[in-house]
Amino acid sequence: MKTIVKGQEAYAYTGGKPLDPTLPALVFIHGALNDHSVWTLLARWFAHHGHAVLAVDLPGHGRSGGPALSSIAELGDWIWDLLDAAGISRAALVGHSMGSLIALEAAARQPERASHLLMVGTAYPMKVSEALLNTAEADPCKAIQMVNQFSFSSLAAKPSYPGPGAWLQGAELALKRRIQAKQTALNLFAHDFRLCDAYDGGLEAAARVTCPCDFILGERDQMTSPKQSRSLAEALQAKTHLLPAGHSLMAEQPDLMLQAVRIALTRKGV
Repeated sequence: MKTIVKGQEAYAYTGGKPLDPTLPALVFIHGALNDHSVWTLLARWFAHHGHAVLAVDLPGHGRSGGPALSSIAELGDWIWDLLDAAGISRAALVGHSMGSLIALEAAARQPERASHLLMVGTAYPMKVSEALLNTAEADPCKAIQMVNQFSFSSLAAKPSYPGPGAWLQGAELALKRRIQAKQTALNLFAHDFRLCDAYDGGLEAAARVTCPCDFILGERDQMTSPKQSRSLAEALQAKTHLLPAGHSLMAEQPDLMLQAVRIALTRKGV
């Protein structure tokens, strides 16, 4: 689905079904230097099981136009602007890594519109090491390789989605390189990392969230260790689901990830 948000083209994948705003809505928000494609399995499953699905490309990422926005807070507002353009008044928000902070801000800024908050591979504060930030600035290709190594705890896909023998690390490396190369106005990888590192409004945002919240975390995550999320989980009174995975949970444990999202959303429905 393509629409216009504040004069710029915005894209969201609807899971292979036309968007029906009358159905319970789910918004999937990707992380740094990613796009909607990291949510393909989840988006398709929910779209084919009675939900209106929007797996977004954030501004300046993937198929969405415009400049990359300058803060997590601005991106939180952009989510609701996109939903307004799509004719959706209320939605469950699911975000991964940087996207989890955006989902948190969105749920805090318009709490009456958020039916559920799911934070995947999250941490707060989401500080990035100075070494990685500097590498992302000076040599983004090298930084992409570093992050790729940190993001997985196993070598091959399970015999399900995306298919037996699929090279998870290679696919994610190719995705990040493609997203980085397409954005010529700035170093997008360094930009996204700086947004995560600078975000300091998590506990204040948590105090304004009124919907049920779940954390879905990789117990072997080297990017956002589960122990880094405890204070935020307590503030949100979140239920935590630990999966045997690294940071790229959707790729590494697709079936368990889908199961965790389904369970989370049934706690109070969407």
